Amino acid sequence: MDARQLEYFLAIVEHGGFSKAATALHVAQPSLSQAMATLEADLGVALFHRVGRGVVLSEAGAELLEPSRRVLRDLAAVRDTAAGLAGLQGGTVEVATMPSPGIEPLTTLIHRFAELHPSVTVSTQAAFTPDEVLSLVRSGACELGLLGSASPVNPSGLDVLHVEDQPFVVVAAPGGAIEDGVTIRPGDLAGHKLIASRTGSLMRGIVDDITANDITASAGGTGTQIVTVVDHRTSILPLVLTGVGAAVLPSSWTRLARRCGAAVAPLEPTAHLHVAMVSLPAHLTPAARALLALTGSLAARRARDTALPD
Repeated sequence: MDARQLEYFLAIVEHGGFSKAATALHVAQPSLSQAMATLEADLGVALFHRVGRGVVLSEAGAELLEPSRRVLRDLAAVRDTAAGLAGLQGGTVEVATMPSPGIEPLTTLIHRFAELHPSVTVSTQAAFTPDEVLSLVRSGACELGLLGSASPVNPSGLDVLHVEDQPFVVVAAPGGAIEDGVTIRPGDLAGHKLIASRTGSLMRGIVDDITANDITASAGGTGTQIVTVVDHRTSILPLVLTGVGAAVLPSSWTRLARRCGAAVAPLEPTAHLHVAMVSLPAHLTPAARALLALTGSLAARRARDTALPD
């Protein structure tokens, strides 16, 4: 077994077949097929099931995914060290991130990381639930994972670095009843049109509580109305700015929303989004360790800022 065989194996999985993998790797397909046949013979198991003109990952192949990714990542780290990359003069760090943490603190982290290590690429992969982030890190698809959850996470087998707690705010089009910087209560949103995410998210839970407790509807008023439900959080701010409705979002959106001209009002009382960075206890490349250390510094600074008296 050699690293080239593992690289070929992962390429077949990630590109969905031998033909696309051969194209991506710039190798002849027969050479790729022969390399896999040799690997399967060495291991004594079939890594793929041939179905028609395609292939499906076998149970043994699925078990080999995480170890293969770790081996290749460890080899890359060895090459980095041997080449004197202590100053991080190249490489890539892969991060799984959910939408709101992907706005902030990820923006601050990448901005600072790029200043410190300009030749290292930060590659992000989208995830929409904490479980998706944990799965991507556990499988080795990503070295680090940035997630936001309703309560602090404590996954087995992973290290967790708490970054910050983000309160929820109300984001609305300018010039309306919701004033920028003026704290409002959930009941103040009675009768408003709201933009919401799908059922199951913490954001949607807050909106559902607002609509459920709207006394204007029971009194014969129009009541709070969810005017649109979106899967992609990136759609929310443009919808707010066009006047479709207001939205309840984590405070990570505050700076961007205000720069776009929206009004942002603190919501009291409110829930908090618990933001954390997760990683495997070992097998981190130098670039990933550097980004994790930077995240720890940011978390410590924000904790100090939060503790300062008003």
